[in-house]
Amino acid sequence: MKRLVDLDKDEAKTHFLKGSSYFSGDLPKYISFEPILTDVSAVLAGGSYVDFGKNPHEFPNVNYNFLTNKDGKFSWRPYELIHPVLYVSLVNTICEERNWASIRARLEEFKGGIVDCCSAPVMSMDYQTDVAIQIKNWWQSVEQKSLKYSLEFSHLLHTDVIDCYGSLYTHSIAWALHGLTKAKKGKRDKDLIGNKIDSHIQASRYGQTNGIAQGSILMDFIAEIVLGYVDEQINLELAQNKDIHILRYRDDYRIFGNSDEQTESALKIISDKLRAIGMKLGVSKTISCRNVVEGSIKPDKLAGLELQDLGVSNAKTIQKQLLRLHFFGQRFPNSGALRRLVSEFHTNIAKQTETPDDLDVQVAIATDIAFISPSTFPAVAGILSHLISLAPSEEKVLLWNKVRKKMVRVPYNGYLEIWLQRVTKPKAIGIKFESKEAICQIVNGIVVQLWDSSWIKDAKLNNTLDVSKIVIADASDIEEVVQPEEVKLFKENAWAY
Repeated sequence: MKRLVDLDKDEAKTHFLKGSSYFSGDLPKYISFEPILTDVSAVLAGGSYVDFGKNPHEFPNVNYNFLTNKDGKFSWRPYELIHPVLYVSLVNTICEERNWASIRARLEEFKGGIVDCCSAPVMSMDYQTDVAIQIKNWWQSVEQKSLKYSLEFSHLLHTDVIDCYGSLYTHSIAWALHGLTKAKKGKRDKDLIGNKIDSHIQASRYGQTNGIAQGSILMDFIAEIVLGYVDEQINLELAQNKDIHILRYRDDYRIFGNSDEQTESALKIISDKLRAIGMKLGVSKTISCRNVVEGSIKPDKLAGLELQDLGVSNAKTIQKQLLRLHFFGQRFPNSGALRRLVSEFHTNIAKQTETPDDLDVQVAIATDIAFISPSTFPAVAGILSHLISLAPSEEKVLLWNKVRKKMVRVPYNGYLEIWLQRVTKPKAIGIKFESKEAICQIVNGIVVQLWDSSWIKDAKLNNTLDVSKIVIADASDIEEVVQPEEVKLFKENAWAY
């Protein structure tokens, strides 16, 4: 494991230009954005988007948005694929030698004080994914430190930011990198790296100054810069207070103290400093606890410990184990513990090699787990792919059509559609998957537009944006059963949830 800020400029650039950095979620293995990023980078040759066309901030659909549903109903999260030209241009800008040195130095200044940041971006140095390493870092840094603080503190207050990425005020990037006074005086200074980052983000989002794209390692890094600046402001306010300690992981805060008054006073300061950059805390998610050990571990994780082996000793059949998972999912929908348990079940289900009499019941229960908790669908898709592979050939299409008919009732979920296509597209199934989701259409060979590139006037650069290149293998040739390795985020370091 290595910190991102410990990389040199060339290493950082290579890291940001990986397909898994451009979009950090799980995608079927026949989809990758890296070929486009590589071609765009070759044409830009270290340069900026400003040399290749009009100002894109005048165009409303420069980035591509698709949604993932969080609760199967009315709560959803937008993923935003930044226009590759703007993305590569921003990477080039950040990784210029002077700029990268300045950013690294500024991040070092944020360290120390009352607030302990546990979300400094890290990357894998072996086979593991960078996202998995980040999750492992969370487990080691946040939960383990929280438990140790029970020796020093009696009270814990837990809170987080509402819509962190969507509410971030982009001008605050310059405040974070240069200090408020210098940034205000130099708000028109195009040489300031903070202003350059701000202008790139505005250019990709129709000139908006509120919100950054969600779904890439690069934007995680920029959000961390701004939140590090907030840490600095909190540290200045609480510098003399030795009875408080704060752990922060991204937009999640844990405040430790020895009285309600202490923790609530610190909470107010955090709220004030966040409000200055456009963010606010979620009142409904703010929890106060007078036992630090109990409050350090999320309730879903504690409950998940009891269900670690799915109660195999008492629930010996696959159906009973699925029912236990289903019950847990109703108690803790879309929770990290549920994702871990589903992942473990995905790994273990491969031991079932004979077609069970109750196969249709198993499929129904597994599907309903994902229907209630759509965030589990990539791993549930793996479970379903194994179960349905055991069915006679004439029944496979019937079962998959039933699954699909149910899951498409989940509103606003382009991400789920991508994984539905993955499990129904193989030749062994052979379902013609039709979807309004543009990425699914591209996989089907349909020419569609992901990003508005009409602002680009350079023909060679436009040619690099052929979206068919994101399909790096024929989806129909992929194996019928989704292996756990294909769903890396669920498979690796699952205990960190």
